[in-house]
Amino acid sequence: MKKLLLSVTLFAGLLVTGSLKAQTSTTAPDPANAPVMKFETDTINYGTLPHNADGYRYFKFTNVGKQPLIITEAHGSCGCTVPTPPTEPIGPGQSSQIKVHYATDRVGAFTKTVTVTSNAVPGTKVLVIKGTILPDPTPAPGSTPATTPATTAPAGK
Repeated sequence: MKKLLLSVTLFAGLLVTGSLKAQTSTTAPDPANAPVMKFETDTINYGTLPHNADGYRYFKFTNVGKQPLIITEAHGSCGCTVPTPPTEPIGPGQSSQIKVHYATDRVGAFTKTVTVTSNAVPGTKVLVIKGTILPDPTPAPGSTPATTPATTAPAGK
């Protein structure tokens, strides 16, 4: 009987402790005072670039909110797209940029995204890069140009 009473008491204590902890958790930030990221553009068109051209571009933005803006994460949709966000908080009214590198050794048209997570409202922003990379005009060392086999007419006809 004592073990049962002890078990019930411990269980009740855990419930009360969990309930109190839930009440003291942090509340969501006030959207009226939250930071807001305003981008000059949310799409960058690289246009048509030669193979291995400069793949760096910059998404410029301003914090038009009332609190400091903190970017917690920025990631590309694939390994060929690498964003570098600012690491310091951006104060209200201040501007900054997110540097994005696209690997221009890949040939053809591309459309990729960069997802930015921050304490701004809204908390997630998706940016787009797109363009076309031309083929490398010089053959790789050690390769030979493709040849077409010669055709011969059938003998005797």
